[in-house]
Amino acid sequence: MTLGRHGKRPGQERSESFGEMLLGGLLDRSHTLPPDRLGPVLVGTLTRIEGRDIQILLQDYEQQRLVPLPGEGLKDGEALPIDGSEAGRCFLTSQSVEVRSAEGTRVHVPLLDGGDQAGVLAVTMNAVDDDDRRLLRRIAGILADALQTKNGYTDLFFRTRRGESMSVAAEIQWSLLPPLSMTMPRLSVAGVLEPAYDVAGDSFDYALNGDVLHLAMIDAMGHGLDAATMATVAIGAYRHARRTSVELSEIYLFMDRAIAEQFAPDHFVTAQMLRLDTDTGRLQWVNAGHPAPMLIRDHRVVRRLNSPTTLPVGFGGAQPQVSETVLEAGDRILCFTDGLIEEHENGQEQFGEDHLIDWVHRLDRADRGVRVVARDLSHTLRRARGEATTDDATLVLVEWHG
Repeated sequence: MTLGRHGKRPGQERSESFGEMLLGGLLDRSHTLPPDRLGPVLVGTLTRIEGRDIQILLQDYEQQRLVPLPGEGLKDGEALPIDGSEAGRCFLTSQSVEVRSAEGTRVHVPLLDGGDQAGVLAVTMNAVDDDDRRLLRRIAGILADALQTKNGYTDLFFRTRRGESMSVAAEIQWSLLPPLSMTMPRLSVAGVLEPAYDVAGDSFDYALNGDVLHLAMIDAMGHGLDAATMATVAIGAYRHARRTSVELSEIYLFMDRAIAEQFAPDHFVTAQMLRLDTDTGRLQWVNAGHPAPMLIRDHRVVRRLNSPTTLPVGFGGAQPQVSETVLEAGDRILCFTDGLIEEHENGQEQFGEDHLIDWVHRLDRADRGVRVVARDLSHTLRRARGEATTDDATLVLVEWHG
């Protein structure tokens, strides 16, 4: 039989199903929807499937709480702790969580965007079946995309996520960052910056270009705006060089020239640049003044990825030697700045790499993804230091799935 212009047989039904109408209506409106109207439109959509007490819960900058987004029709309330709440369990596991009570079923759905997670959609329903679950997952997907897109031209989500005043330097650094986590079929990436509201010189960046993951971590000397300014130049230079598809050693030289030309001779940025072939597991790296990354295999630190000495960026170092190894499926790489290990533990000696390794062994388990491990590792180390963070303390954890 001949098919029509749209691939349909003549007379075949093409009207919308209820689910298509519901999702299509939300998607059609999301493109031109002002950020502050996102909540009311979501409420209007979910009430059509008898949803109520609807909340959009966003992760705060310290990664400690889930904060309700204000909006017409949205349920307000106190922020929920990520640790110890059902919404937090949904956030940490990236899996829907249902809680039944006499009032109905409270459904928590992760807001996933490109493997990153902005927060949780929470809604109460009288009863939940598989059709409802499928619709809620897809509505949450559209909502997560809309939050990511509209975040670029509103302060609403930033204000919701901010738990206290933030320094100008920290504002600059957060504006530089890629999503804190990314999960793809072949790899996962997760990073944490502390102190969240006063970070200045630390930053990281990554990009997945085809089969290749590029990642850099930097630590600009000093504190405050001077450090944030240097970090901005360093990350900008890294991105520029990376996007021209040059080798790691040439990226280093480009960053070095950029810092040397813009700042005084005694100013520098320590840096670490990695390149991972996600098809083969081939890892290359250049280390310019950072602590050596750690290779975690079977959830144990098996060795430090030491490499030839390279001067920090800005000191005019020679073209560096690129180090190389081949990962096994499931291997994880932990990169961190010196603030994570040089802080004094409760006023005593420096925290040190041995304590860091000990906590990796306690927290890195087979049933925990890198986003959860990175967050717990950063928070646990801060508590072990007596909540002291006099320097920026940043870590990035990468897993190659194979």
